[in-house]
Amino acid sequence: MLPKISIITPSFNQGQYIEETICSVLDQAYPNLEYIIMDGGSTDNTVEVIKKYEKHISYWESNKDKGQSDAINKGYRKATGDVINWLNSDDYYQADALHKVGNAFKDANLNVFCGISRIFGNRGEYFSTGTDVYKDNLAKTIGWARIDQPETFFRKSCLDQIGYLDENFHYIMDKELWIRYLMRFGFNGLLKTNELIANFRIHDDSKTNNFQERFRRDTRCLYHAIARLNQSEFDGIKNYWPEQEMKMLYADFYKVEDKQFVDKVINYHIFYAFLENYAQNNFTDAKLIATLLHPDLFKPEDLHKFYDIKRRMLLPVFIKKFINKLRK
Repeated sequence: MLPKISIITPSFNQGQYIEETICSVLDQAYPNLEYIIMDGGSTDNTVEVIKKYEKHISYWESNKDKGQSDAINKGYRKATGDVINWLNSDDYYQADALHKVGNAFKDANLNVFCGISRIFGNRGEYFSTGTDVYKDNLAKTIGWARIDQPETFFRKSCLDQIGYLDENFHYIMDKELWIRYLMRFGFNGLLKTNELIANFRIHDDSKTNNFQERFRRDTRCLYHAIARLNQSEFDGIKNYWPEQEMKMLYADFYKVEDKQFVDKVINYHIFYAFLENYAQNNFTDAKLIATLLHPDLFKPEDLHKFYDIKRRMLLPVFIKKFINKLRK
């Protein structure tokens, strides 16, 4: 028997997209579906569209909320499925996506299913590689923590154990949940596939499109909190961490006995910032960040990459920029 899948759609004033979203869920014809729409009190035609399909929707409401994370959590609390995910009101599923997910979750040992997505809109069109999983390196997977949320489905019982979205986060709530999951369960029960599951839209009003600096700021705040909670030696890097302190609702899930593991996680997080600055030709910042890194905490392949880039940074700037341009 196929497991029950709960899909939550948070929405607010995206009436121009939500019908495609709703139809993509209902047209799956998945026999054990629970579909919940949590609208934040839209003033456009969103409610009119929802009412058009309400006899096929398990539950919906349109009331003022405290933002996207709050809306999704309200849906989580109502959901009764074995498997759960949310689908934003400007995205849509690929045909037969839920059958692929449901068949995978027939395996009682599966906790997370990761597919891939098609990304389209004002940046062109391309396919994602899915949620990043470095199977031999949990510290790197957490330290780099990139989740493709629309195509990453969780067994709900796992989220019931670790809690739902932390509503203190408005830009990286999916990343924070993913890190919290990995800190608790690691790679146990995780399946990464090349199945095309979702279509992710980038448009002028997308948070992904407009608030990259806020994503970066909140990400650094999150890792700083993890370092601080575990008294990591990286907690003292005052010039790297932002001044903002991030209150974390589920902070206890980040406290671990293996302090060196946390140091590895933070080291990989800072390594990512080093690579990002180097790729963007911000060589001054990249050199400063390089001084914060601990080579002894890297896996051999990443250590080689670190030293290789450090050598390149000794070259004249115009040569480094030329090399980076060739690599794009």
